[in-house]
Amino acid sequence: MVFCTVTFTLTNCSNDENLEPSIEVLNPLENPENGPAAGNPDGDSPIPAEAGTEDVTNPDSIVGDGTPESCTCDAVVDAVAKGGKITFDCGPDPITIIMDKTAKVFNDANRDVIIDGGGLVTLSGNGTNRILYMNTCDPDQVWTTDHCQDQDHPRLTVQNITFADGNSINETEYDGGGAIWVRGGRFKAVNCRFFNNVCASTGPDVGGGAIRVFSQYNNLPVYIVNSTFGGMQGYGNTGSNGGALSSIGVSWTIINSLLSYNKAIGNGGNPAQSGTPGGGSGGAIYNDGNTMTLTVLGSLIEQNEVIAYGSSIFFVSNDHSGNIRIDNSVISNNIGGSWYPVYPSISMHSDTPIEVTNSTIE
Repeated sequence: MVFCTVTFTLTNCSNDENLEPSIEVLNPLENPENGPAAGNPDGDSPIPAEAGTEDVTNPDSIVGDGTPESCTCDAVVDAVAKGGKITFDCGPDPITIIMDKTAKVFNDANRDVIIDGGGLVTLSGNGTNRILYMNTCDPDQVWTTDHCQDQDHPRLTVQNITFADGNSINETEYDGGGAIWVRGGRFKAVNCRFFNNVCASTGPDVGGGAIRVFSQYNNLPVYIVNSTFGGMQGYGNTGSNGGALSSIGVSWTIINSLLSYNKAIGNGGNPAQSGTPGGGSGGAIYNDGNTMTLTVLGSLIEQNEVIAYGSSIFFVSNDHSGNIRIDNSVISNNIGGSWYPVYPSISMHSDTPIEVTNSTIE
């Protein structure tokens, strides 16, 4: 899939032309449609069927009527609220849709929510807003079971799409997740790019510059497939912990993906050291909680930065369960931090099982 282009289009559903990005974050990217392609170009690990793209041949909603002007954030918000299979018809050229409000999944609308950008669409928070939100335990999005923390739906898939300039710094109740915040059901991202997204810059237990996830159904993994987080200087994602990805008690399987130039900029770790605000762990990936696994296949993790621990990966299981598996991957040239008991740039308990095959970690 080819993403790179010199075409640039912006549409905005806001009447407020004076919105200014927070001084705590970088200015929005000038041309977010540009930048590195989705995925690790050298990644060739097999992709399980359940981790692949979803069929959107017969969409339930089409954003746009064939023109760039018809593709607005209101149209995206309405489509996501209805759920189902969502595609875009914004014309033949790449387009950036400015999201000045968050698109939110309603738990009673459709068991499946599939957002497919066709390789042409960027959703931009414009440096001021989170882009996408799903939470099975948020009553405002409708409770559908008496066990909201462990239900099998909605099943949210984002594919063939770019998320840029998301910002959740001003979110207080559900913090972290600059581009996407998810709790419950299932979530996966396939053939996606995440550029310049940010969340809170300090705090011991907040993170996910791009994505933050909680409570996946039956402890099944989040799949991240053929996707790019950062990828080059100026495109990386930033948060207190987990510059790209953050979770508590969630398993991840990351396949043929590129995570680079992401930063965990908090300070003091978790729990926060005396006199510090806490955070700064997991330059690319931050996994905390119990009974979880991290699987990295065919992926490249490099040039991520950290203040405290785990310049590439922070994986701490409170009950010392779970494991890490790394195959056919390269983890190198990550910067900063300490506490690397087994492999450089990976912070973990020394008794955490870790299996590394056909990989370079340096």
